[in-house]
Amino acid sequence: MQLSDGKIKHLNALSNKEGVIAAAAMDQRGSLRKMIAGAKGVDQKQIPDEMLSEFKTAVSKILTPHASAILLDTEFGLPAAKARSKNAGLLLAYEESGYDNTQPGRLPDLLPHLSARRIREYGANAVKVLIYYTPFEKTDINDIKHAFIERIGAECETLEIPFFLEFVGYDENGGDEKGLEYAKKKPEVVMGSMREFSKEQYKVDVLKVEVPVNSNFVEGSRGFKGQAAYSRKQALELYRKAAEIAEKPFIYLSAGVSNPEFIEQLEMAAEAATDYSGVLCGRATWKDGVAIYGQKGVQALEDWLSDQGVKNIESVNSAIKTAKPWRAKLGVAAVA
Repeated sequence: MQLSDGKIKHLNALSNKEGVIAAAAMDQRGSLRKMIAGAKGVDQKQIPDEMLSEFKTAVSKILTPHASAILLDTEFGLPAAKARSKNAGLLLAYEESGYDNTQPGRLPDLLPHLSARRIREYGANAVKVLIYYTPFEKTDINDIKHAFIERIGAECETLEIPFFLEFVGYDENGGDEKGLEYAKKKPEVVMGSMREFSKEQYKVDVLKVEVPVNSNFVEGSRGFKGQAAYSRKQALELYRKAAEIAEKPFIYLSAGVSNPEFIEQLEMAAEAATDYSGVLCGRATWKDGVAIYGQKGVQALEDWLSDQGVKNIESVNSAIKTAKPWRAKLGVAAVA
């Protein structure tokens, strides 16, 4: 795959000196408002936009000196983008928070006031889009999603800005994504998504993926809950299989799990010798700071981030030492 010089320049800006993407994620919007409201014990309508911006700015200011980049949103995250460390690249989210729940299929939508051009003009090094996806969904629904991603890929290609696609799996029949039955199905959902969006028609540059197993159902894992969907040996083999399917560089997302659970997932990726190219890690780093912010305010949050938040992100940085540079997946065409 031939990458433009513009895309290579931006990807370098998002990477550490090893060519690995060690990025923080702080583009949560609706979910962050709910979390802050829960911490304060009030209705989410009582949480003003300014509180979301204040929280994001604290996270960006304190954690980006320890990250190669940060993912933010344009709705509440632009002050945080300005507060980031000079060493940190910037990704901006293009999609509306959540999905269309008025019809089946978890269809996505883009923020109406944004374009890839505008994202680039905000100073971003990449466009990020999240889509809910399962290869087991009805063909007509997935066809809409495929066309949606093709349009964004073409837009980013024209502007020479990298396209990071995040896909989050779900049960097309409405089952519990945290349960045993979905855990058994999850590897096929993740691998099917990686296979689909590696296709050249989508012009995706980096796949932002879930790990292919639910570690709560891996026999012998630290988070094992007693019911096994896979042995550790099987889980490691699934990590390897998923990595082999990806024809584009891929990075792992933390998917809302705790820091210790995400670290264990990364340890399994290392043990399986996968060629992942880093992480975009959000809640596993800063989630426990929400309660502190809700109850004690921004100064208490900054104190917590400076201590435990930094420890969390450094533990992730330690765990990704076996990650491979994104250039390795792309070959010589990616060398500027």
